[in-house]
Amino acid sequence: MKTAFITGIAGQDGAYLAKLLLEKGYRVIGGDRRTSRNSYWRLDELGIRNEIETVYLELHEPTNIQRMIEKFEPSEIYNLAAQSFVSASFEMPLLTTDVTGIGVLRMLEAVRQVNPETKFYQASTSEMFGQVRQVPQNEETPFYPRSPYGTAKLFAHWSTINYREAHGMFAVSGILFNHESPLRSREFVSRKITSTLADIKNGAERTLELGNLDAKRDWGFAGDYVEGMWLMMQRPEPGDYVLATGENHSVREFVNLSARHFGFEPVWEGEGTEEKATDGKTGREIVRVNPEFFRPAEVRELIGDASKAKAELGWKPGVSFEKLVEMMCESELKRRPTEVSGD
Repeated sequence: MKTAFITGIAGQDGAYLAKLLLEKGYRVIGGDRRTSRNSYWRLDELGIRNEIETVYLELHEPTNIQRMIEKFEPSEIYNLAAQSFVSASFEMPLLTTDVTGIGVLRMLEAVRQVNPETKFYQASTSEMFGQVRQVPQNEETPFYPRSPYGTAKLFAHWSTINYREAHGMFAVSGILFNHESPLRSREFVSRKITSTLADIKNGAERTLELGNLDAKRDWGFAGDYVEGMWLMMQRPEPGDYVLATGENHSVREFVNLSARHFGFEPVWEGEGTEEKATDGKTGREIVRVNPEFFRPAEVRELIGDASKAKAELGWKPGVSFEKLVEMMCESELKRRPTEVSGD
């Protein structure tokens, strides 16, 4: 039986990856911060919480990391932990850099010292492309991050490559474009849209407030993407791979699809920060632009080219954008009135 250690086990990707690895016969150890111990609702929803061994793990603390590797002797480590909210990274750039960037270096060095034969996966991100230099983006596209989160991830990405090349370690980076699911946190725009519109549908006196409606992202299903992570770790030689759908859609499109699924008929009016949408059936305002949600440095359009992953891993996304939105909307209706915290 292989043993896998997953950091960030309480998150969306950690939960889906844990489920996949359990199905493949792995022993799964989940590391997460002590303050996350009350946030295992995703594992509960997938019905796997009792099948995973969970331990405290702090990426600030190198001795903690080293002890976990020595204790469990994992054959594969998947580092999914990060301060992953882009907007929060502008408010907490030092914390973001320490956890999301330097924390990865601490893990790589611990692996090198304890057992350099351990395979290591680093969760990189399309946010590293930022102000894009070519469309679509692939493994050879130059990076131009536009947030402290993006720059921290880029440091971690290059650190992973450096340890692979300098020390001969099996260290890979998955450059994942936006991947969503019903297990997303409400702070992410995709789940913010579906959860708020579901609340309005259920009678809540709320309005969905968003920033840049014209920002475009390459949105896929997280369950598809964790399979790509695993496939990268099974290759004879380590490498880096983009995972993406090859399509992008605006925030406005996500809103329109979600709203119609809940029975609204969005009618848009106004421009810029004055733009809003009302329900064509009732005239009620359901969406408005709030300037507070614009980033200090915007990333306007991301779209990935996953040709390498398709050719070398045999990977391709299975859930369309439309199906993803439908899946997320349906899950909101099923959860109510016994809504989980959704953090």
